[in-house]
Amino acid sequence: MQPVGNVASELGMSPRDLRPYRDEVLKVPVSLVRSLAGGPPRGKIVLVTAMTPTKYGEGKTVTSIATAMALRRAGHRAVVCLRQPSLGPVFGIKGGAAGGGQATVEPQDTINLGLTGDLDAVAAAHNLISAMFDNHLFHGNALGIDGAIRLWPRALDVEDRGLRQVVTSAQGGPKEPPQKGSFVITAASEITAVLGLAQDYADLRERIGRILLGYRTNGEPVRVADLKATGAACALLRFALEPNLLQTTDGTPALVHGGPFANIAHGTCSRLSIELGQATSDYCVVEAGFATDLGAEKFVDIVGPLTGLSVAGAVLVATVRGLRWHGGVADAQLNLPDTEAVGRGLPNLEQHVLNLRTLGIEPVVVANRFPGDTPEELGRLKTFCQDRNLAYAESTAYSDGASGAEQVAARVMEVCARGGRSQPLYPPETPIEEILDRIVRKIYGGAGVSVSAEAKETLATLRRIGETGGPVCVAKTPLSLSDDPTVRGRPKDFVPVVRRFTRSAGAGFTVAYLGEIQTMPGLPRRPLAEQIDLTSEGRVVGLL
Repeated sequence: MQPVGNVASELGMSPRDLRPYRDEVLKVPVSLVRSLAGGPPRGKIVLVTAMTPTKYGEGKTVTSIATAMALRRAGHRAVVCLRQPSLGPVFGIKGGAAGGGQATVEPQDTINLGLTGDLDAVAAAHNLISAMFDNHLFHGNALGIDGAIRLWPRALDVEDRGLRQVVTSAQGGPKEPPQKGSFVITAASEITAVLGLAQDYADLRERIGRILLGYRTNGEPVRVADLKATGAACALLRFALEPNLLQTTDGTPALVHGGPFANIAHGTCSRLSIELGQATSDYCVVEAGFATDLGAEKFVDIVGPLTGLSVAGAVLVATVRGLRWHGGVADAQLNLPDTEAVGRGLPNLEQHVLNLRTLGIEPVVVANRFPGDTPEELGRLKTFCQDRNLAYAESTAYSDGASGAEQVAARVMEVCARGGRSQPLYPPETPIEEILDRIVRKIYGGAGVSVSAEAKETLATLRRIGETGGPVCVAKTPLSLSDDPTVRGRPKDFVPVVRRFTRSAGAGFTVAYLGEIQTMPGLPRRPLAEQIDLTSEGRVVGLL
């Protein structure tokens, strides 16, 4: 690796103006981001998304990193913008999120094991608010809070199913009666979403202050500002708001910042990192979580309207393995060639192409190649793209780094040169029910949406207190276009049920839960934590 100060200089920033964190990471002050981003955007945003993934993922991060590396190799200023890894997937089943093979952001162990402590700061701020809520009740409840209605859980950045439902103050007594509570994984905390959307410290403070915690006995909302917890929470987030500058395998600038999940939040890196990337590069490559029905839709419909960011072109990652899966192949046979199954899986990819075009974005379909892919299977995918006038490229970035993504970079430049701009699916202030109907019909391929009685009751309460404005963030499984994770391919005419609504008042959106969605995941039968170790020399091994 080159000195990270050289990476900063490549983007036109003086290392003296940045804050060093260890030898490999620089924190970019918020004031500098705002100064650089004050003029018209320079770089084109390239959004990296995917077809519906298998549980192993289809290689979006590797593709994102390699695309930026290849664009830089082609003579352009390029930067890749990624979310910070959550410790849940790192120790669970998917592994880390710093790429792999010859397309990584370095140092991987630092990135995957907490980076600069930003998510630790989020958890501390989140739990401080929880503690101050309980403390207010203990000391007389001057606000008249209805203690039986708690909208604010606690947070922890590991997967622990035992904390999904807990009882607090279990010793009892008149001042501390037992209370039901819960934990969410830190990436599911609303503060993670707020951190990703705040444009400066003043905006952060305003967003944190309006977070909805519960209700008074007279039905009025209780917010963080009411508990006088805003200032302390923001103080904990002081440095967490600053983007983290690192580098890829070949020295390409990388901004790794923010970490909201895409199935329960908006699923992309922070606006500050994207604005910084746009201001200092020709191409700003941004990874969106999961597939187009989650990360891409939310970027265009949530992040775009709340920040003013627009997408010039997209990379749509597909794999032969994923096409086999959606063609009906069992998990145990996914690595075996099956051209007919690939053909049966292509309708899933077709829906994702349609989704991007519906959102005003022209995609480059990228085949992320694996060693077991056959020419016949790849040929089936290429023909599919040719028949639909789709840009197509193959990537061997995992084994070849930037040289393996040269086709991808070339097609991306062609698509971005057309001058496209992403277009939200719905205008501002569209009613929530209409937004959901439109997303289900146009993005998922369903036939409308049903709302449960519980969800209708919550929505009526939110309307009463004036908290239904802004976009809708759909929380659903990433493993299917539908709300059922077992349904593969391209389902049609299904009617998902909204089980419940929650309001992320600080982030500025309403969350609609379709199906069974866990905000505190559990570890698999054989978690990756079993293989992670520390050598006698102090070197971390076993990270994926």
